[in-house]
Amino acid sequence: MSSEIEVVEDVQPLKQLDGVLANGNGYYGGGNNGVVGGFVDDESLRNDVYTVAAYGDLEKLQRLVEYEGRSLSEPDGLGYYALQWAALNNRTAAAQYIIEHGGDIHAADHNGQTALHWSAVRGAIQVADILLQEGARVHAADIYGYQVTHVATQYGQTAFLYHIVSKWNADPDIPDYSGRSPLHWAAYKGFADCIRLLLFLDADRGRQDKEGCTPLHWAAIKGNLEACTVLVQAGKKEDLMITDNSGLTPAQLASEKNHRQVAFFLGNARRLLEKRCDGNSRLGRLSKLSLAPVLLFIILVMLVTYTQSVITASNLPKLTAGFGLLAWMDVFLASAGLVMFYRCSSKDPGYIKMNALDPQNMKDSEPLLKIEINNPILLAGNWSQLCATCKIVRPLRAKHCSTCDRCVEQFDHHCPWVSNCIGKKFQQC
Repeated sequence: MSSEIEVVEDVQPLKQLDGVLANGNGYYGGGNNGVVGGFVDDESLRNDVYTVAAYGDLEKLQRLVEYEGRSLSEPDGLGYYALQWAALNNRTAAAQYIIEHGGDIHAADHNGQTALHWSAVRGAIQVADILLQEGARVHAADIYGYQVTHVATQYGQTAFLYHIVSKWNADPDIPDYSGRSPLHWAAYKGFADCIRLLLFLDADRGRQDKEGCTPLHWAAIKGNLEACTVLVQAGKKEDLMITDNSGLTPAQLASEKNHRQVAFFLGNARRLLEKRCDGNSRLGRLSKLSLAPVLLFIILVMLVTYTQSVITASNLPKLTAGFGLLAWMDVFLASAGLVMFYRCSSKDPGYIKMNALDPQNMKDSEPLLKIEINNPILLAGNWSQLCATCKIVRPLRAKHCSTCDRCVEQFDHHCPWVSNCIGKKFQQC
């Protein structure tokens, strides 16, 4: 791998904010514009509109602007605007005031980042809504091609990402200028919930950046086992076989970086998927039957053999009435077993209806209709209940069966003997 994605420490608000550090209450810049240890270290800085905006002190901000004539449209010494500082710390009242008194929602710093970019760092949904309602461009990109969805995934702000995509129609699969989509960044940083949401939104698992790396490559490079697990479970065997520009697969990259557990997992996953037949082929459909044909064959052979050798055999002595009744009862029970076997194999175990919406027929101007904006499960942040395959929000205790390729309510296990899942409707019998 010629190079890796260059990211700064998580304490920095954005990738390119050199000298901007964080503390318990807010961010601060070096030099003469610092806020140290949760308090302002210089009395003069208490009268700085940028510091006041960061702390959300609306009363002091009004005094500085209306009585002392301070400008809200000029950047500070580091090139950052008061609106950016308010957005970073989710100061909604301060942000609204700044916008109403000359603050430019489109103002960008020297890296091309706007206040909307900064709001994504800490998931400031309320400020983002204000900015977008006032006309901020949701698709605005900085000099690296980062849109608000990139920044949200770089910092693991899944709820913010969900909100900005579902309500404001932000693009969850747009590549930056290096060819990396938000899914690349989520995989690299190891944010599994972001990965689940992006896959639910049909993000391209196989997208390769300028170095030929897919999201799975970057997850393997960083040794993010959970990210690799989510990507593999939602993917296909071809995802494990894609090579980057240096000819390495994700498993080989993990081994090269000495991430042994990840390399072992990816190697095993590839071997298992290679053994599995295509589910759409005739052989693949037959393989899904597992041991069910064997069990059916055994029951039929035993039933026929018993009938021929015990009941209809002429060379055996005549059975008494009691033994005859017992023999016919055995035949009846075996036949009933066949009927029950058929019912268990063909019964709906509790399949959850798949989302039938076709994203190709959706208008570009509409938010993604596949997502229920007020879904209580998503509002509660239960991202593990998203199924990227069925495109549904699963109820509790539901799970996706890899054999049936369906989500089953109250899933217990997939029984190979009846070739069916054991789920909610079986428990009701």
